[in-house]
Amino acid sequence: MKKIDLVEGVIYDPIAKSVIPGRIILKKNRIERIEPDNSITGPIILPGFVDSHIHIESSMLIPTEFSKIAAKHGTIAVVADPHEIANVAGVEGIDFMINNSKSAQIKFFFGAPSCVPVSQFDDCYEIIDSVVINKLMKRNDIYFLGEMMNFPGVINSDTDIMRKISSALDNKKPVDGHAPGLVNESLKKYIYSGITTDHECFTLSEAKEKIRLGMKVQIREGSAAKNFNTLNSLITEYPLQTMLCTDDCHPEDLIIGHINKVVKRSLNLGHDIFDILQVVSVNPVKHYNIEVGLLQVGDFADFIIVDNLKDFNVKSNIVNGLNILENNLEQTSTPIDIFNYTFSSSMELENLDLIAKGNKVKIIEVLEGELVTNIIEEKVFVKNGRITTDVEKDILKIVVVNRYKKNELSIGLIKGFGLKKGAIAESIAHDSHHIIAVGVDDQSIFNAINYIIRNKGGVCYFNGFDIIGLALPVYGLMGFDSGDIIADKYKEINSKVAVDGCKLHAPFMTLSFMALSVIPMLKITPRGLFDVTKFQYTDLFIQ
Repeated sequence: MKKIDLVEGVIYDPIAKSVIPGRIILKKNRIERIEPDNSITGPIILPGFVDSHIHIESSMLIPTEFSKIAAKHGTIAVVADPHEIANVAGVEGIDFMINNSKSAQIKFFFGAPSCVPVSQFDDCYEIIDSVVINKLMKRNDIYFLGEMMNFPGVINSDTDIMRKISSALDNKKPVDGHAPGLVNESLKKYIYSGITTDHECFTLSEAKEKIRLGMKVQIREGSAAKNFNTLNSLITEYPLQTMLCTDDCHPEDLIIGHINKVVKRSLNLGHDIFDILQVVSVNPVKHYNIEVGLLQVGDFADFIIVDNLKDFNVKSNIVNGLNILENNLEQTSTPIDIFNYTFSSSMELENLDLIAKGNKVKIIEVLEGELVTNIIEEKVFVKNGRITTDVEKDILKIVVVNRYKKNELSIGLIKGFGLKKGAIAESIAHDSHHIIAVGVDDQSIFNAINYIIRNKGGVCYFNGFDIIGLALPVYGLMGFDSGDIIADKYKEINSKVAVDGCKLHAPFMTLSFMALSVIPMLKITPRGLFDVTKFQYTDLFIQ
């Protein structure tokens, strides 16, 4: 593969905040010098885009396949928290992601997951405690401590949690945050412990308060959680304290675009190009101390070439002096048989009975574009001593089957999916990744869950007659197929769910967060309903 020696264009220097028509002279994988030349009028040369917080596993693609798609959109690097795979496979899973990414086209910078399990109320393959974190923090291929979701542990100075944070700080590595809705003295204690970022702000006032207290806020625009419209004013008002991220990006969205979509929207809204470049390139590179060039002499030759700042078509993506859009890098193959993942549970139809202890219940209400939920109290149908769904009122069953413990499951009720028939199910349920399903009747839920068990992971929709699914054999989270194949199948499943009444833009992504016991307000784990605001289990029935 031939290295590039020279590139001409209009260079946007994100550090000097200047526009330089000229040429970039490269030597090996770095920028040797920049020669101004006012006769050069195009194309546009920009620093590459950095996704400052993402879980690659949510794309359902292994890193090498993810990179092939992201590179086309101008992404040059990602700051990746592998806590999804760490929950289901421990350090072995982290190592798989790092090793696979070594032959990827773009640059990956992985952190050490801080909360495996996410809290004492959740399950995982192996606990990653402060002893394990200390070993990971000393590694050169670990760049930060992943999002600290256990905010009660920080606020109450839990010994193991504080040791994890100290280990990162002692090794001069940043600590990511995760503190939705945290305010007042609790927020101060959380930040002053050494946590420096947050991607969970869903109001502008919350974001500004966190910035005032010293945090950097990552504006998230993912597949389910979309906060850009609410928070984009931060790009102009606080360009030094803001970054962009997707957090979770499903394959059908990644095919269309990545961080470039948010950059283009920012330009259309009138944000200054240099504020945008500060937020999308400079801040994540400097905050995480990652080896990504910023169009400076001596930097790694990492940059993108676009036609103009309106259409924003990416013509070239240069990483370490190599145009990765012209050179197809071969991924290192990984034997599929090592991912012959099995689930311990087996399902019987009667497992899905929800015995009535009354007719007034707590219901999870999902909100479009948000990970937070509401709690609704409502009377429901009881037939033959069992709670039944109510399609007219959009009250459906939600079921969580434990990935790690045989035949442990819980059943609740949920509102907001809008399904008129059938059931959806998946083995992606943040962060423990149990099997989770929503449906209008027990038989449909049963069929959908059993598809997941038979295929050792995946996503599926049973419409009452037929099942359409996508198998994900890599720990039940990812597949080995190309991004195009996985995206097409996933898009097909989503379209059929939408045709049958689902109201949500990203039903599977939304469903995947319904078992996460650290995002308010009401969620469900294999052991029952969980009230996140009180951080304790709560009974389904209201006496």
